[in-house]
Amino acid sequence: MTQLNITGMTCESCAIHLKKALEQVPGVRSAEVSYAQGSARIARDAGLSPDALIAAVTQLGYHAQLAHTPPRQAQGGLPDRVREGVGRGDKTAAGAGGLRIAVIGSGGAAMAAALKATREGAHVTLIERGTLGGTCVNVGCVPSKILIRAAHIAHLRRQSPFDAGLPPTPPTILRERLLKQQDGRVAELRQAKYENVLAGTPRITVLHGEARFNDGHRLTVRLNAGSECTVSFDRCLIATGASAVVPGIAGLKDAPFWTSTEALASETIPSRLAVIGSSVVAVELAQAFARLGSQVTILARSTLLCREDPAIGEVLTAAFRAEGIEVLEHTEASRVMHRDGQFVLGIPLGERRAERLLIATGRTPNTRGLGLEAAGVTVSAQGAIQVDAGMRTRAQGIYAAGDCTDQPQFVYVAAAAGTRAAINMTGGHAALELTTLPRVIFTDPQVATVGYSEQQAHHQGIETDSRTLTLDNVPRALVNFDTRGFIKMVAEAGTGRLLGVQAVAQDAGELIQAAALAIHHRMTVTDLSNQLFPYLTMAEGLKLAAQTFSEDVKQLSCCAG
Repeated sequence: MTQLNITGMTCESCAIHLKKALEQVPGVRSAEVSYAQGSARIARDAGLSPDALIAAVTQLGYHAQLAHTPPRQAQGGLPDRVREGVGRGDKTAAGAGGLRIAVIGSGGAAMAAALKATREGAHVTLIERGTLGGTCVNVGCVPSKILIRAAHIAHLRRQSPFDAGLPPTPPTILRERLLKQQDGRVAELRQAKYENVLAGTPRITVLHGEARFNDGHRLTVRLNAGSECTVSFDRCLIATGASAVVPGIAGLKDAPFWTSTEALASETIPSRLAVIGSSVVAVELAQAFARLGSQVTILARSTLLCREDPAIGEVLTAAFRAEGIEVLEHTEASRVMHRDGQFVLGIPLGERRAERLLIATGRTPNTRGLGLEAAGVTVSAQGAIQVDAGMRTRAQGIYAAGDCTDQPQFVYVAAAAGTRAAINMTGGHAALELTTLPRVIFTDPQVATVGYSEQQAHHQGIETDSRTLTLDNVPRALVNFDTRGFIKMVAEAGTGRLLGVQAVAQDAGELIQAAALAIHHRMTVTDLSNQLFPYLTMAEGLKLAAQTFSEDVKQLSCCAG
C-alpha cells in the first residue's frame, strides 16, 4: 500500500475527483482519498512507479508527496542513482493559490532556485531525467577534488621539499579503495544535500523524467517509468547543465575515449594517459593521474590555460614538466585509432600511444531535445541559452541558469543565478554581478584569478599599472620551501584602484576571495597595503604585492607593516 500526502484540496469533491484519477492510472488496483486527512492510500502493482501517481495528482492541480520515502540501496550499500518517488508538492493548483514554477534539472542552479522559490511561497515541480544533484556533486567538483587531493598526498609521500629530513616512501596506489572512498562521499553528499533536502520540502514535487516544451506554459514529461504527464506552469527555470564536448577528430567517435566522467569513475590508473585539451579539466586531471602513477602527455592546441595571463600558463607548464608530464604545445591530433588495447594519436611530430585517452576540450550546454523553439527561447550558435542579468530568456516567464546558459560555467555562479532567478520569478528584483567573479584551478601550484587581467583592462580602454611579486618574496612560500609562482596585481593607472589579481601559488584559492572583496569595495593598492594580514600566511602575499607599488619589498624586514 502506497500513501500520498496531498494538499490543495478544498472540499470532499476534490477527494472524489482525485480518487477517480488515481484509479485510472494503469497498475492501480484501488485508491482511497481522504479530504479530512489530506491523504490517499493506493494499492498498486509492483511495477508501477510512485512518480506516475504523483503525476496524476499534479495534472489535476494539486500537489503530493510520498508519506514515507526511505532510500533504496543498490549493490554495495550505496543509494540508487535515482530514487523513485521523491515527489514533493507541485502546487500547480489554482485552488492552492500559489505560483506554479517548473524547474528542469536538479543541480546547483535548479536546487537553489527551487528552494528559494518555495521560501517565497511558490510551488515547484522539479524535473530530473537522470541522477539527482547534477554535475557538481556526482561527476564534477566533488569527485574531482577528492581525486586531486588523493593524488597530492601520493605526490608528497613520493617527493617533497623536506625529503632530506623526511625520507620519502613511495605509496602503493590501491585505486579500487580510493574509488570506494570517493563514491561513498559523493553518495553521502547527494543524499544529505539533495535527496534529503527535497524530501523535507513539501512544496517541491520531483518528477523523474525528460521534459520538453509544448508552448510557453506547458511541458510534457516523459517519465522514466514509461508514462507521460503534462506540467503546466506560470514560470519555468531551465537548468539542464552541460556535457563534455567531443571534437571532430578523425576516428575519435569510434574509439572508447574518456571524458572527465569516465576518468573519475575509472577503477584503474592507466600506465599511459593522453589528454587532449589545455583548460581547467584537462590540467587538473592530467596532474592528478600523473601523480597517481600514469605517464601523461597533454596535447594543447595553443598553450596551457591560454585564455589566462600568459605568465600563468608558463609557470604551470614548467611545474608539469618538472613532474615528468609531457606538455606538447601548439599540437593537435589529426586522427585517433584504437587497436590492440591502445590509442594511437597522429600528431605533427609523428605518433603518441596511450592506454587511455581523455578528451577535455570544454563543455556544451544541454539544450537539445527541450523543444525550446516551441516556447520562444533563443540560444547562441553554441547552443547556450541567452539570458540577461536577471536570468530572463527572451520568452516571457521562462528563465535559465547555470551551465546551459551563456554565463561562466562554475557551480557557485549557477547557484547564485538560480537564487536570483527565483527572486525574479516570484516578483522580486535581483541581478547577478560577475565583475568580481573569483576563479580557482586546483592544480599544484593552484591558479586563482579575479577581476581584470592587463589584457582585459586594455581591451576595455583602461590604462593600467601592474606589479608582479614572485613567491620568493613571500615568507609563507619560503618556509614551505616552495616558491613556484607569483602574485600579480593590476591597478588603474593614476588612481591605484585595484582592478584584478592573478595568483599562481600553493593554496592560491584560499587568498583570492580577499582580493575579490578588495576589488568589490573599490580599494586602492595603498588601501590594501595598509591592511593587517597575519604573518606567515599566503594571503600576506596580497599585502606584499600591494606594497610593491610604492617600495622595494626586498628591503623590508620579515613582517614589516
